[in-house]
Amino acid sequence: MSNGGGNAFAMQLIILVVFIGAMYFLLIRPQKKKEKTIQQMRNTLQVGDEIITIGGICGKIVKTKEDSIVIQVGADKVKFEMMRWSVSSVVSSSKSAGKSAVAEDEEEKKVKPKRLRKAADVEEQIPEDEK
Repeated sequence: MSNGGGNAFAMQLIILVVFIGAMYFLLIRPQKKKEKTIQQMRNTLQVGDEIITIGGICGKIVKTKEDSIVIQVGADKVKFEMMRWSVSSVVSSSKSAGKSAVAEDEEEKKVKPKRLRKAADVEEQIPEDEK
């Protein structure tokens, strides 16, 4: 009889270990990963980034310090200092803004004026024998 009781205890112990492991992989690990990405985002804040704070204030970073940032808000361009941990998200990064401007310039170069498009269409219609 003691053998059956040992099996039941071992089975309960295995279920408990599996349950704790599942809780770790489903709850604790994703939360730590999310906290790590948020901390990385807050550490890489730069002048020119547009941010949203935890309180819902939207502004642009004009100065960074070790533990705080100075943001510019509203049409009056009011500036105030706040802690880095109060940043909820970055709306547009100064790095990506520079890249998008370059991409837009390249896009504009690809678009041809109507006169050039018509000339290109005419050239395409001419058979290669006549060229």
